[in-house]
Amino acid sequence: MKHVLFTIIIFFCSCAIIRAQEGVKIEDCQVWARDNYPLIKQYDLIRLTEEYNVSNAGKGYLPHFNLSAKATWQTDVPHLPIQLPGMSINELSKDQYQMLLELNQTIWDGGLIKSQKEIVKSGSEVDKKKLEVELYALNDRVNQLFFGILLVTEQVTQNRIFKVELQTNYDKIASYVRNGVANQADLDVIRVEQINADQKEVELLSVGKAYVNMLSLLTGKKMGEATLFVKPDDVKIGDGIYRPELQLFDMQDKLYDSQELMIGAKNRPGIQLFVQGGYGRPGLNMLEDEFSLFATGGVRLSWNFGGLYTRKNDRRLLAISKEGLQVQRSVFLFNTDIAVTQQRSEIDKVRRLMTSDDEIITLRKSILKAAEAKVANGIFTVTDLVREMNAEEQARQTKVLHGIQLLKAVYDLKYTVNTPVN
Repeated sequence: MKHVLFTIIIFFCSCAIIRAQEGVKIEDCQVWARDNYPLIKQYDLIRLTEEYNVSNAGKGYLPHFNLSAKATWQTDVPHLPIQLPGMSINELSKDQYQMLLELNQTIWDGGLIKSQKEIVKSGSEVDKKKLEVELYALNDRVNQLFFGILLVTEQVTQNRIFKVELQTNYDKIASYVRNGVANQADLDVIRVEQINADQKEVELLSVGKAYVNMLSLLTGKKMGEATLFVKPDDVKIGDGIYRPELQLFDMQDKLYDSQELMIGAKNRPGIQLFVQGGYGRPGLNMLEDEFSLFATGGVRLSWNFGGLYTRKNDRRLLAISKEGLQVQRSVFLFNTDIAVTQQRSEIDKVRRLMTSDDEIITLRKSILKAAEAKVANGIFTVTDLVREMNAEEQARQTKVLHGIQLLKAVYDLKYTVNTPVN
């Protein structure tokens, strides 16, 4: 039993080590940020609202009951204008009472309930797409933080390499001082650069920590200095634009279509079955001045012509709304195309710059070696050496910057078009 338990513990520890080695990917952060964002709960609220509204609309097909009661007094009642010999007809009471229970069952409503359901469903889809647009914007926030962390990490690494080189040259200059070839001022020049490098590392680590903390809050995942952030691969972005905003435009257009169906349904007649049961004085027999039960039933046709006056204008207003929606869609695509063109140009520019980065670094290293030899021979000053060291460091930092810039530009383009990568 102990052996089995020990095996299980080793297994889970190994899995944890593997996950740690795999590190955090940008796609993982995007998924975590979406799941952690408070607005994600709105999906369930939209779904429940749609269910309740559709259910309420469907209840229009259920029988409807109406209960009414009234008591009236009138100045006159029906009576015979003649007197019949040998007959006495009692006059009806001027106070009358009636309680009425009515049952209505819709047979045909001109498509009104169906169009109401379509409007509810289309409106719900519009709300979902609006929410999707807001959640999609999280990807850009994640990208900014993630690539900021990668850039700071690379800069810290290069700065530490530079510090090693500074220390190597500090030791060399110190030996020169001991041998009388250099003086303390030359050593102080190197020391100043070491202090500057230390200060730069403190600034970089502070910025990196802030980025990591913000990404932790955004994703809801605990991250720290030990977290490994995996640099994504350079990918090619496919053609086409598949942003959620375009789906939102489509759903809004569909909602307008549903509203247009509603305009037609409201202006059609409706047919209902009805049954009425009542108790009052008088009943159906107006000449009988007594309380009695009564009932009637039949078919009712109702048609409200008021909507016909505004039908044409209602449809024109919908047409204007749909045209305005198409304008918004065109503007969005126009701006997106401009952004895509700029981003693709940026990617091409950075790729061209990166082709010469390695050559520049190689040349700078060669120049730095020559400068070190010249300092040893007393031809160069230590200030000249520091200048060449800074130039070589700048070349390496530029290469790192270009590498992160390229990846960020690629993922910016990926965000802009939202197309699958090739």
